[in-house]
Amino acid sequence: MMLFLSNLISGISLGSVYALIALGYTMVYGIAKMLNFAHGDVIMVGGYVCFFATGQFGLPAPVGILLSVLVCTALGIVIEGLAYKPLRQAGSLAVLITAIGVSYFLQNAAQLLWTSNPKVFTSVVGLEPVSLFGLTISDETVVTILACVVIMVALTLFVNRTKMGKAMRACSEDRAAAQLMGINVNRTISMTFAIGSGLAAVAGVLLCSSYPTLMPTTGSMPGIKAFTAAVFGGIGSIPGAFFGGILLGVIESMAKAYISTSLANSIVFAVLIVVLLVKPTGLLGKYVPEKV
Repeated sequence: MMLFLSNLISGISLGSVYALIALGYTMVYGIAKMLNFAHGDVIMVGGYVCFFATGQFGLPAPVGILLSVLVCTALGIVIEGLAYKPLRQAGSLAVLITAIGVSYFLQNAAQLLWTSNPKVFTSVVGLEPVSLFGLTISDETVVTILACVVIMVALTLFVNRTKMGKAMRACSEDRAAAQLMGINVNRTISMTFAIGSGLAAVAGVLLCSSYPTLMPTTGSMPGIKAFTAAVFGGIGSIPGAFFGGILLGVIESMAKAYISTSLANSIVFAVLIVVLLVKPTGLLGKYVPEKV
């Protein structure tokens, strides 16, 4: 029983990281209808910024996290402005190819700047472990889960209650109609990328704190799994991204513990296929009829 609880908590912690990344994916897709596959590499950039800020320059952890968020937010705006904005009227295939190109560009730029040698990331969480039901839960696990819940709630309130959030929902419904109503669509989409990239920075720092190895490809597999989580929960849905990430993390953790470590990734993607066969819109996704 204790082993099961330990694996469950580990899965929720891992799933919380996936959920944070998936929230960025689902924000961008929900508002801009773009699949930003460079999102995973923004995570990596956030990890490197925090690594150098805290490890090389000796800045306090909160300052390193803030710098990471600011750099990734600016990077998200630049990526959107240079790579995606010119393709606003282009087909989805052109946007997809561009996103893959941006992803490889960021990975290769990171290799040139920081080499491909793995770096040991020092955790930014300096709290005491928590004891619960006889289990010792690491401080990184507690902070990751709490951060994910707080960010999900804050993001939901932002989208539903603020003027910018309502503008984002309007752009998601009908971009042309939103523009006719006086909404600055370009600024709204840029803000969406900024928020998504800021979340990627937080996810990158928490991911590297829990799994302390940092390299140019650090964000690749977590990015793919987070995209899987977003689809699993219903891409475009903020609660869906949250629950999809948590479920994906738990499934992966249980598969590693009770079935096979080498087959864990295959099991995760197999579960996704089964879910989409039963419910193509994801667990919390809604069917939206296509306008003709």
